[in-house]
Amino acid sequence: MLLKDLIQHLENWAPPAYQESYDNSGLLTGSPSQEITGVLVSLDCIENVLDEAIEKGCNVVVAHHPIVFKGLKRFTGKNYVERTIIKAIKNDIAIYAIHTNLDNIDTGVNLKIAEKLGLENFKILAPKSDQLLKLTVFVPTPHTGQLLDALYAAGAGEIGEYSNCSFRTEGKGTFKASQRANPTIGSRGVYEEVEENRIEVIFPKHIKGKVLTAMKKGHVYEEVAYYLSTLENQFQNVGSGLIGSLNEPIETKEFLNTIKTKLGVEVIKYTDIVKEKISKVAVCGGAGGFLLPQAKAQRADIFITSDYKYHEYFDADGNIVIADIGHYESEQHTKELIRDEILKKFTTFATYLSEVKTNPVNYLY
Repeated sequence: MLLKDLIQHLENWAPPAYQESYDNSGLLTGSPSQEITGVLVSLDCIENVLDEAIEKGCNVVVAHHPIVFKGLKRFTGKNYVERTIIKAIKNDIAIYAIHTNLDNIDTGVNLKIAEKLGLENFKILAPKSDQLLKLTVFVPTPHTGQLLDALYAAGAGEIGEYSNCSFRTEGKGTFKASQRANPTIGSRGVYEEVEENRIEVIFPKHIKGKVLTAMKKGHVYEEVAYYLSTLENQFQNVGSGLIGSLNEPIETKEFLNTIKTKLGVEVIKYTDIVKEKISKVAVCGGAGGFLLPQAKAQRADIFITSDYKYHEYFDADGNIVIADIGHYESEQHTKELIRDEILKKFTTFATYLSEVKTNPVNYLY
């Protein structure tokens, strides 16, 4: 099995187009054409994780956090980033990072947290906009089904939990083929009127090439009449954070202890308990303080995230409980998420969860 096959599977799941502008997800070291001997999944990829990979016979590390965020100008081993990259290259170990693109999909990091906490009826807390295109294309009426099947197979026409979504209107198309044309319907130099359907479907921007290729292959006309429109609609499947509800309300202190137990958290920093019971829960793995306004607007009782600064806790302002559980703690189960996704597709090589605790923060009790 080649690394490019694994990368294709991961990027179909969490498309790189969904990563934030500051991020550096993707293949950081290694060749897509190298054969996989084993995969080690880790939250971070640092030197002792590579040592573990070598010991387990793995030549691929899939990490949530990229070891490289900025361009490196020298490789002298002066810091842990350079040393990690040097060791990976010396030992022919590929490093692949799947970071904010995994944060921003509805089957990603925050879903894992929600499942661990037993949340139900969850949805993206802050869906992204400007991620969708609308295709409008005109096709002879008898060939409508054929074209729609091709578009659906390419990924168009999916809206939330619904697939095969489209809209059509009937009309009449007109054309006159030149002497160099090869018309499917009618003859060269003859004005034609054809009963046609105007089809409209939406799809994510990053599959534009795939959808247009399917449209042209599935269409009967030599020249396809179509146009694309950029939509400002929110894309409900992509965005930051997640919000859901508990099956039954739980007293706040009890729920805080539930967080510790189910997420494996040692310490929780939290604001005043202004909610007697917790019913609606907002979560964001990693640093999610920027989502507090959305959590409040959607009337969450508690917002679980990490990396809050002192003055930011005041922003709870008596409306919500903020629970800072730590960056590592909020994302540590992402390893299981990635491992399980790999195992859905590949069983021809061993996939391991890293046993190295990469949390740089220690606690004294």
